[in-house]
Amino acid sequence: MKNLTALFLMALLISGQTGPSLGCTNFLITRGASSDGSVMISYAADSHVLYGELYHWPAATYPEGAMLDIYEWDTGKYLGQIKQARQTYNVVGNMNEFQVAIGETTYGGLSELGSQSGAILDYGSMIYIALQRSRSAREAIKIMAELMAEHGYASLGESFSVSDANEAWIFELIGKGEGEKGAVWVARLIPDGYVCAHANQARITTFPLADGKTSITSGQLDKIMDPQITCVYADDVITFARNKGYFSGMDSEFSFSDTYAPVEFGGARFCEVRVWSFFRSVKSGMDKYYDYASGHNLKNRMPLWIKPDRKVSLEDMMDFMRDHLEGTPLDMTKDIGAGPFGNPYRWRPLTFEVDGITYCNERATATQQTGFVFVAQSRSWLPNPIGGIHWFGVDDAASNVFVPMYCSITRVPEAYAPGNGSMMEFTMDAAFWVFNLVSNFAYSQYNVIHPEIRAAQTELENRFMREVPVMDEKALQVFESDPAGAVALLTDFSASVGNETLTKWKDLWIYLFTKYMDGNIKTPVEVPDGYKYHVPTLDQPGYGESWYRRIAEDNGEILKVVGGTGH
Repeated sequence: MKNLTALFLMALLISGQTGPSLGCTNFLITRGASSDGSVMISYAADSHVLYGELYHWPAATYPEGAMLDIYEWDTGKYLGQIKQARQTYNVVGNMNEFQVAIGETTYGGLSELGSQSGAILDYGSMIYIALQRSRSAREAIKIMAELMAEHGYASLGESFSVSDANEAWIFELIGKGEGEKGAVWVARLIPDGYVCAHANQARITTFPLADGKTSITSGQLDKIMDPQITCVYADDVITFARNKGYFSGMDSEFSFSDTYAPVEFGGARFCEVRVWSFFRSVKSGMDKYYDYASGHNLKNRMPLWIKPDRKVSLEDMMDFMRDHLEGTPLDMTKDIGAGPFGNPYRWRPLTFEVDGITYCNERATATQQTGFVFVAQSRSWLPNPIGGIHWFGVDDAASNVFVPMYCSITRVPEAYAPGNGSMMEFTMDAAFWVFNLVSNFAYSQYNVIHPEIRAAQTELENRFMREVPVMDEKALQVFESDPAGAVALLTDFSASVGNETLTKWKDLWIYLFTKYMDGNIKTPVEVPDGYKYHVPTLDQPGYGESWYRRIAEDNGEILKVVGGTGH
């Protein structure tokens, strides 16, 4: 059978027919690898047609026999009904009141496994249903596995990050295609003290086979709650591959990724390169995988997880999501595609052809088409309603602001609320649109405008990080006697900082547009005595010497000035 994995994924990426999943990035940090002992996962939901908003499902109780309508997350298409849980939990974004958080990236996989008639559960619905029903990462994995087995799986191959206040797991799956219900899958606990990542390429290769002590199959799924269990996989993950003719070796040699989603050029250069850039930020020696990440040596695969040389902070996580491959040979601010202003963004498509030769743009973690992005921080030393913070932002991570949303809040800020604007409905009252105004303006003169955005971003985020410990303490004092009162306090705080951020970014947009309009840089001055007004100082930096040299080399004979400059 011809392997269509990378071609299938690349075609989707290049064509622009991308749902929120086909350009996402997740980083996972265990307790022992973080500077404060928290578990963190990050997620950028990247799609050119995904509207960034902060979802909220309040906790609820349902009568026996109640049913839940399932709509595909990417398209809104009705898929069917499943039985509703009697009790559901509060969910804010991709985190619930028990500090369970889930992110994802789509890798596609073998194209013949990409559809399943009658399947009801798509990847997005599974995430938010699992969050509404689980009290731990292990329980979330169990719920998703059981849902797929009962109702079928209606999406492409997926990698999930699943975390709580104590653990982080990577969970990879792919549907069985037509004729069989459900999916084959593997879930692995990331060892404490290590970090992991995935970015649109399946990453689990071989895994420990079931011994009943540390590794089990889905036939023993009830044992997943045993803390000794570090690997769980579908009973038929290997036999299904054998029956399909995908694999014929020994069970111990079976590799999930190499079987169901082999790495090809696009999987390395557009996807694994983001993992590599993150890994090299926390551990020396990772440059030995550059040939793999750049798509030139696909056998030199990176490990699934690494032990970092230093502890990872919350600020680090935010900055990892803002990466444009800076400091690497693929730095997007350096080549001619960056233009005269060092713009690290490339408009789609990802590949282009010149004289019969195909070339590519880079695909970095920070990208213009992000709908929303978060860093979920779970802190075991605090009560769950206080311990979980969903640091949330909309639009391009490099120019957004991560705002603290406590996992127990009962309402979200109006600036980020669902229904406040849409992808084709502009409003200055929605954070998504205002952040896009600022970032898109910056793309025009990136080297001078973005530093101003960075300064405003840093100021706000540093302030929020100073305020969170104060709010933690206030909420703790109230929580001892009045848990609901503590949640109300946290709700008011998150709503306030969210709405304030929108106001700050409106002011930033006005300031930037006024100062940098028409390629100029204008600075106001005091009006001298005796003047009715005084014009601002004006700087016209132009394109810079290196770009002028390129212009001269390209069209110098036509543009050359002869006989004076005139007026």
